Amino acid sequence: MQPSGRIVFRAVRDSARDAILAAYVTQYGPTVLVEPPKKGFDLLAWIMPVLLPLLALVLVWYVVRSWRKKALLAPAGGPHVDAEFLARAQRESGKGDS
Repeated sequence: MQPSGRIVFRAVRDSARDAILAAYVTQYGPTVLVEPPKKGFDLLAWIMPVLLPLLALVLVWYVVRSWRKKALLAPAGGPHVDAEFLARAQRESGKGDS
């Protein structure tokens, strides 16, 4: 007999809904349930769809924040130029003090 036929047969016998589900879980295991039970290891199936995106958002926020801090701390220019070298370059180019 097909599983759908068994459900109809048990429903006709006025079995309680929980008794029908318990019989199927006993016979086929918890994979026959549409939703996993909300206890034990199966509780992760209820928690993870909410928890993982929240953790991902926190991680992205933390990484972007650390990148922005590094960008603010970086010097805005090229390498350090010695004042003596700069004065010499200005004299030789004719833009220095005359």
